[in-house]
Amino acid sequence: MNTADARREAAASAVGAQLITRTDERYPPLLRTIHDPPERLYVRGDASVLSQPQLAIVGSRRASAVGLRAASMLAAQLVAAGLHVCSGLARGVDGAAHRGALNGGGKSVAVMATGIDQIYPAAHRQLAAALQGAGCLVTELPPGTPPRRQHFPRRNRIISGLSLGVLVVEAALPSGSLITAGTALEQGREVFALPWSLYHGQGAGCLHLLRDGAKMVQCVEDVLEELGPLFALQQRAASPAVAPADQLPSALRSLAALVGCEAVSVDELVQASERPVAEVIASLSQLELAGVVTRCAGGYIRC
Repeated sequence: MNTADARREAAASAVGAQLITRTDERYPPLLRTIHDPPERLYVRGDASVLSQPQLAIVGSRRASAVGLRAASMLAAQLVAAGLHVCSGLARGVDGAAHRGALNGGGKSVAVMATGIDQIYPAAHRQLAAALQGAGCLVTELPPGTPPRRQHFPRRNRIISGLSLGVLVVEAALPSGSLITAGTALEQGREVFALPWSLYHGQGAGCLHLLRDGAKMVQCVEDVLEELGPLFALQQRAASPAVAPADQLPSALRSLAALVGCEAVSVDELVQASERPVAEVIASLSQLELAGVVTRCAGGYIRC
């Protein structure tokens, strides 16, 4: 660890947090696959949760009573199925999702847009303390950083980057939740949305996502059915045993066959495989989780 990171680690320790850099083996492997991963993470709570399968649940800060119930219920059902819940500690849907996960006996990750010692909103201090005991708080910003408008969109890429997918429960147009959904698509993650009435303004963002190809969610099984293969891959990646390439689905095997000992870029793989770039990125993330390929300076190489 260099001198600067040693100072950062001391600052983190002073506020009861851990510092995890990109070279640390504790750094979440799924987050490492995005094109602009944070150089370092400050964590309070159980840092190992960051590397375990989770789904992001996001939505309006001014959610309706129905939206809040849906977020809480779906979060509880997801943790019962073995997934953790990731969100942003904001009012509204975020808070309901965190509480639903905790009430369901599961774990939840709160990605903050402030320093690890600056709980925002202040009304969520008790919730943040509960999350430290059953999950964790995480941020890329150093201790003491106050809430600033520009930090929230940057924070959203971490929410989606840690997760197998993003579920937008309730969102108007425009909405910060749609930024998270957009980064999820760029990262090759699944995007889900609830189908609200045309006359419910707070659900217009969800309808926009569904029109553009998001998966419609009417019950938790809609999420689990879509995430099943990804969930299994990440569970195997978190265990000591690495999945042999011949046990992967055929679509992943064919892409893996294009990656050898010399670095190959995403563009080259898109051209060689004749697949959409989003599909290639998603498949590479799965292959990296399975321990078949790894990212390098020029793209990807075979492990």
